Amino acid sequence: MTTATPTVIADAPSVSRRQEPQVPRHRGRRPATGWLGVAPLMAFAVIVLGLPVAAMAVGSVTITTDTGATEFTGANFAASFDGPYLESLLGSVKLSALSAFIATVVSLPIAYAIVTSRFRGLRAAVLSASGVIANFGGVPLAFAFVATLGNAGVLTGFFGLADKGWSLYSFWGLAIVYLYFLIPLMVLTLTPALDGLKPQWREAAQNNRATGFQYWRHVAFPILFPTLLSGFVLLFGSAFSAYATAAAMVGSSIPLVTVKIASALTGDVLVGQGNVALALGMNMIIVAGIVMGIQLLLQRRSSKWLS
Repeated sequence: MTTATPTVIADAPSVSRRQEPQVPRHRGRRPATGWLGVAPLMAFAVIVLGLPVAAMAVGSVTITTDTGATEFTGANFAASFDGPYLESLLGSVKLSALSAFIATVVSLPIAYAIVTSRFRGLRAAVLSASGVIANFGGVPLAFAFVATLGNAGVLTGFFGLADKGWSLYSFWGLAIVYLYFLIPLMVLTLTPALDGLKPQWREAAQNNRATGFQYWRHVAFPILFPTLLSGFVLLFGSAFSAYATAAAMVGSSIPLVTVKIASALTGDVLVGQGNVALALGMNMIIVAGIVMGIQLLLQRRSSKWLS
């Protein structure tokens, strides 16, 4: 009887043999030079924005005595929250919030009509016009409205608005002027968000027998709400910082913080209120910083759904 001898393959690798880890080759690290591209922009921002803000911050907490010495004090900020200065700050907040809210409500159906329109030429024309109108402001805008809706304006005389109690140089008149550039700005903000609404969401709602109102209430509006609130904050900041249009049209008849700062710097009403004006400017910077922070948070939240 012959016994089979197993064949041993000498070259077969052992199963239990461990493979030695490969040692990575050390390569020389390249110097990080990406920051050189943004260095000129950062330097420009520091010079143009940083230095004026630093000077404003120092001037807002200092005062010059009769002997010419400089002393640190909080009286400037205390004065900025008292009397006519506080009234101007509240007036700017009221005007900005009201005009931003109206512009947000009016812009939503306009932007939706643009997105759902089948005419590409109409969409391109409206968006192009909105981009131009949103950047039209200052003294030319004030002159255009004075010539149109002023006391001797074309439309005022044609429709007899003066006999009906209309006045452009009032709170509501200034709000209408602000709406002229706030509504196009909001249309430009909402159009990309409305484009981000996926058709599958509406189809899914229709398959579940949801009406159009239920779709907007439970699906579309919750997704668009961060964008709407972000756009409202953007409009608020734009209206809050406007100066030239209000100064050229109503002057100091309506209390606004930007006009009050200019009056305090030039000494039109009281002399020696320059440091109080700097404190008012710091209040505006604080409000603008809060507005920008809220807007960035809302944009980050809305981008999760609309990206």
